[in-house]
Amino acid sequence: MLLDDREQTPDELPDEVILERSIKHPGLFAVLVERYQEAFLRKAESIIHNPEEAEDIVQEVFTKIYFNARRFQPQPGASFKSWGYKILVNTTFSHYQRLKKKGAVHIELDPEFYETLADPVNRSEEETMRDYVASFLSRMPSQLARPLKLHFIDEYSQKEIAEMEGTTVSAVKTKIYRAKREFGRLLDEQKETT
Repeated sequence: MLLDDREQTPDELPDEVILERSIKHPGLFAVLVERYQEAFLRKAESIIHNPEEAEDIVQEVFTKIYFNARRFQPQPGASFKSWGYKILVNTTFSHYQRLKKKGAVHIELDPEFYETLADPVNRSEEETMRDYVASFLSRMPSQLARPLKLHFIDEYSQKEIAEMEGTTVSAVKTKIYRAKREFGRLLDEQKETT
């Protein structure tokens, strides 16, 4: 996106403006990732006490924020930051529940987490998001769609996907990154036709 001389640079814009503009210009979303990634990682690690799981959680959180950008409505006293942290806390809890269900190693949640959790995750909203994502995955090349599906729909960690695929976590992260870029491209195409 080109900015004229009178406009602020993306780094100077408020979070809410960047989120809104990232709907039409997905590259701007990287500014929000840069602003919040470290803080989100620290918060997720403080809740779940597992750095690797915290990375998976934060990646999922940014995906949810991006795909729900249109739903964000600024409210008095409720900023992008508070909205983002609410998604982070809810996603951390959902991730913890999935790990528990799979019989993963017991992860001790920070007691503060239960106080922070404002309300339970809306399951029907989560299912709607999964259906929406699945519709795009079906239009992507399988080598890109598979890791994205395994991670975001089937809810496997990047480490589990690496083990299933006989590759490294780093390779899985790269595939998921490329798949998300392709996903964004398809999303942009749909926006242009609607």
